[in-house]
Amino acid sequence: MSKLAGKTAYVTGSGRGIGRAVALKLAAEGAQVVVNDLEAEPAQEAVAAIKAAGGKAIAVVGSVTDPEFAEQFIAAGLDAFGGIDIIVNNAGYTWDAMAHKMSDEQFDAMLDVHLKAPFRILRAAAGPIRELAAKEAAEGREVFRKVVNISSVSGTKGNIGQANYSAAKAGVIGLTKTMAREWGRHKVNVNSVAFGYIETRMTEASDEKKTMTVDGKTVAMGIPTKVAEGVKSSIPLGRAGSADEAANGVYLLCSPESDYITGQLLVVDGGMTM
Repeated sequence: MSKLAGKTAYVTGSGRGIGRAVALKLAAEGAQVVVNDLEAEPAQEAVAAIKAAGGKAIAVVGSVTDPEFAEQFIAAGLDAFGGIDIIVNNAGYTWDAMAHKMSDEQFDAMLDVHLKAPFRILRAAAGPIRELAAKEAAEGREVFRKVVNISSVSGTKGNIGQANYSAAKAGVIGLTKTMAREWGRHKVNVNSVAFGYIETRMTEASDEKKTMTVDGKTVAMGIPTKVAEGVKSSIPLGRAGSADEAANGVYLLCSPESDYITGQLLVVDGGMTM
């Protein structure tokens, strides 16, 4: 039997990369998924892939940094599926520079997408979750819900050129621990996953200069081949992780086996930072 049958999962940034892999993994385990991406095409492609495999999904297109997004995201899932069981705060990107060259805009952008956006989504979900939990408690039922906030090893050990990203991802860990304390009485497990070097379009090894546009900002993509090879050589498992392997780490904290795990940080990095 699928372990997440009947559950509704909300996954931000799930049109591509790790987020898409998470959405597909949760759907494969029976969850109905609320997919999100900045662009309609990748979001609809992820939804189509889930439906083609026999699952259920809808797309909510938009930027998680939009002040109105969180309420719209949660409302769409409630309207379509009637519940909130899993929230994965995954959306994000990097906008690197050495600290002495970093603008306020660069610093604030990382806080907005990686830290404020997850906070807003959890705040928007708080009311419905409390109502559902109260109803279940009155009926004598124990139902666990899951929140997984995506952090990074940059948030645990820092990284050159990422004062903004590292600060935001460290903040995610603090947010996670606080929400675990606040929501424990509602049977919500709140945990975080810190990824190491996971191969996506943002971390692809390439000596070609590539960029992408996010919320009107042009940001670099990829890692120089020599740098990428150096990072891989420092990983005990000898290679970067895949998006599917990253998704498996998230799934662990969404599964029933995590019902007594909360406020924790799971590091998925092949042993790089052990």
